[in-house]
Amino acid sequence: MAENIILERLDGLKAKYEEISQKMSDPDVLGDMKQFVQLNKEYKELQPIIEASEQYRTAYSNLQEAKDVVANEKDEEFREMARAEIAELEPKLEKLEEEIKLLLIPKDPQDDKNAILEIRGGTGGDEAAIFAGDLLRMYTRYIENRGWHYEINSQSEGSSGGYKEVVLKVTGTGVYGVLKYESGVHRVQRVPQTETQGRVHTSAASVAVLPEAEEFDINLDMNDIRKDTFCASGPGGQSVNTTYSAIRLTHIPTGIVVQCQDQKSQLKNFDKALEELRTRIFNLEYQKYLDEIASKRKTMVSTGDRSAKIRTYNYPQGRVTDHRINYTMYNLGAFMDGDIQDCIDHLIVAENAERLKESENKF
Repeated sequence: MAENIILERLDGLKAKYEEISQKMSDPDVLGDMKQFVQLNKEYKELQPIIEASEQYRTAYSNLQEAKDVVANEKDEEFREMARAEIAELEPKLEKLEEEIKLLLIPKDPQDDKNAILEIRGGTGGDEAAIFAGDLLRMYTRYIENRGWHYEINSQSEGSSGGYKEVVLKVTGTGVYGVLKYESGVHRVQRVPQTETQGRVHTSAASVAVLPEAEEFDINLDMNDIRKDTFCASGPGGQSVNTTYSAIRLTHIPTGIVVQCQDQKSQLKNFDKALEELRTRIFNLEYQKYLDEIASKRKTMVSTGDRSAKIRTYNYPQGRVTDHRINYTMYNLGAFMDGDIQDCIDHLIVAENAERLKESENKF
């Protein structure tokens, strides 16, 4: 990457950063919460680029000065010191350049959001539901290890254990940007609890991860929503099972239906259901963004195709394989206990490599 092109782009971003800073103190902007939230988000996104650019400018300026000393200084001792400085600064500049390349690639605008995580038992009957329960345990362990939080919005239990479907909301820093790599079909190969002959069966569960829509992301007309109440089922005590606290919301224009029965309070269930409904409507548009990316380059993030098999969990061999990056590890027990970060890190590296390849023609 030519230095003048880097500095040109960084100059433009610095001007934008300063402009946003000024706008955020404008009384008109302070009075418009939607605009202020958007500007604050842009400001925070630019901060790491501005910090890296200041380091780059300083190192670049020092390198030019050192080169000037080598070219024009007559004192050999000074020239030797300048050569040593050049030897130190050149690799530092190369490293900063690579960091800036990554920072300059536009982020998925949803990466910093919370997420709705949905797990559904697929082909395989009772065993698929049991496996969906195993995946829920894996993710909740991982979520806890990350210091994030989760709440179950709705669940439908399997007849032999596990879940036909379970939906949870995950909150924390950068949740969607990490969990989005888990979207797709997860396949398990093992001897089911219901198998009497000891034969290995293949079952599957699908995982969908959606960025949670914020209040300002979408305007919902409450006249377009039908609200139904019903008695919740499952754990929660007598009051949950005998009062009409569970909520089902139907968005009439799209036909999207969500329900929440986790809370004893009808009002709390309504708020959670409305959050999920807003998210699912928002993701109809977001899906177009994912499809557009997929048409331009290979991506590690599922574009919503529920038939896309992304990972296999082979119990007889104690093996986990992620088919998108040919990642294999032989510690299935630890993986199912929530130790999935290494796999996600490999997916992020592969995704960044694709994004860099895509953006190379800009530099």
